[in-house]
Amino acid sequence: MSQAATPAASISPTDSPSHGRSGAALALAALGVVYGDIGTSPLYTIKTIFDPATGVPLNPATIMGAVSVVFWALMLVVTLKYVVLITRADNRGEGGIMALLALASRTVADRPKLRARLLLLGAFGACLFYGDSVLTPAISVLSAVEGLEVATPALKPYVLPIAVAILVGLFAAQSRGTAAMGRWFGPVIVLWFGTLAAVGAWQIVQAPEIVQALDPRHAWRFLSERGWGLFLAVGAVVLAITGAEALYADMGHFGKRPIRLAWSVVVLPALALNYAGQGALLLREPAAVANPFYLSFPPSLLLPAVALAALATIIASQAVISGAYSLTQQAIQLGFLPRMAIVHTSAHERGQIYIPAVNWILLASVVLACFAFGSSSAMASAYGIAVTGTMLVTTILTYFVVRKGWGYPAWIAIGATAFFAALDCLLLVSSSVKVLDGGWFPLAVAATLLGGMTTWKAGREALSKAAKSEMPPLADFASGLPAEGGFARVDRTAVFLCAERGVVPQALLHNLKHNMVLHQRNVVLTVVFEEVPSVAPARRVQVEDLGNGFWRAELRFGFMEKPNVPDALALAAALGLSVDLFSTSFFVSRETVVPRSSSAMARWRQKLFAAMSRNAGRSVDFFGIPPNAVIELGARVQL
Repeated sequence: MSQAATPAASISPTDSPSHGRSGAALALAALGVVYGDIGTSPLYTIKTIFDPATGVPLNPATIMGAVSVVFWALMLVVTLKYVVLITRADNRGEGGIMALLALASRTVADRPKLRARLLLLGAFGACLFYGDSVLTPAISVLSAVEGLEVATPALKPYVLPIAVAILVGLFAAQSRGTAAMGRWFGPVIVLWFGTLAAVGAWQIVQAPEIVQALDPRHAWRFLSERGWGLFLAVGAVVLAITGAEALYADMGHFGKRPIRLAWSVVVLPALALNYAGQGALLLREPAAVANPFYLSFPPSLLLPAVALAALATIIASQAVISGAYSLTQQAIQLGFLPRMAIVHTSAHERGQIYIPAVNWILLASVVLACFAFGSSSAMASAYGIAVTGTMLVTTILTYFVVRKGWGYPAWIAIGATAFFAALDCLLLVSSSVKVLDGGWFPLAVAATLLGGMTTWKAGREALSKAAKSEMPPLADFASGLPAEGGFARVDRTAVFLCAERGVVPQALLHNLKHNMVLHQRNVVLTVVFEEVPSVAPARRVQVEDLGNGFWRAELRFGFMEKPNVPDALALAAALGLSVDLFSTSFFVSRETVVPRSSSAMARWRQKLFAAMSRNAGRSVDFFGIPPNAVIELGARVQL
């Protein structure tokens, strides 16, 4: 209904509750959900670095250098930036770019123009994540199934249809929830990382000189010798760190300590061993560059490896799909997207949701990407832009948290931001070199979504401004009504949902105009979504008795919460407003947006906003109001 900035809560680092689960159990669960994406990167990273399009020659020096660059990218970007630093910037235990955006925007609440720019920047970063949500399932599953053609070249024509079939099955199963399948995520990913480590170690034993790649001088030499080809090479190296955002986005579900534990003890060692193992294989058998991951396995284990890789990529895809649902929910409640039907697939875990509209749009986009690119190698050029763009936005937003929220000295905040921003810019520019070869795809997705998000937010703000100027003040209206006579009073309670505070809702005015009646008790209710993940029960409801049978009520929810108006209103009894659902009617205005020529919004944006408004989900469903207690009244509003 509405969104409001609130006084900044504590933004010092905190860890989210573990809900009674041990650190080891949470770390195991985090392996499946958080690290599935980055854990499947060895399937295609080394192969892409030595793709003919990058111009990197295949010789012992470049093999050593490539492995060194990958290792230090994991250390600097993932370990130092995300695991050590970014996970400290939590919003009351929650992570992810929307949570970070809410946190950063609160630190500049006294500077409206800067806050507006940050909101736009954060929205763009969120839109890039949607591009990642399309490409991650496509490239992961394709790269896993491509192992079939390594085992038997005759199966090559079937790789794409098999991959698409797996993806269709995965998206079709989303409505059933992930709880049943989720129990297997951790054990399967543990087996996956164990396999990565074992195969990598086996290859290293056969060419132990590859351990010299730990020396960062090999990475520097590799990069400095590339010339202008540096950007092509680094654009391929980016594939090794895709999925780094996931460990921050899912921090609210597991806490920073289990995520750090899983990375340090399992994920980083397994990835380092596997990348080094692929390098060792190439030192011995340069011809294995066709697919160094699968050719690292003994021939007898190749088909089991393909099966395990397929399971791992399904898990990686599930994580990013679930992330798209969570991001959409947060964007809706922060005012960037219209209401959509949200299905909660678990009675115990708040994060397990399913959004049908997002699911089917994602599926169509993923299948389209598979057929358009045809192979994981072709898709790799498009993959990095979305990831590195989101990383750069995260770095910029984190500066405001470190400097304004935590109060760190300027030289520390600026120095750290400059270092990581320079690194992110190098990765982003390197990924952007192949814009014409497919990099345009995630940018087009992000630009389309950003246009929709900004249009929706601007439209709602325009309607809010119009409502405040055209609707009479609620307090004056209530006090101006005669205590007796005037209108007939019905011995029931009416709750009028109103997006704006302190004004008379149109539904109430329409009810008076057409029915000429008032209820004995009239509650004008505003629902506010705050820029925090959750709101304490003590702050959930505020009520004010305006006299003459009128009450003003305000319900507050966080952007990670499922709003339920009847349950929240029950808390008002302790404040003197007792609402009996059996004798209460909820009045809702169903708005029809009418564009007008004098509006500040462009004509095409007015039409887009009107279309989004028509197709928005019903507020009664979104707020958990019983349908048989609702009266909807139409209202035409102009932008």
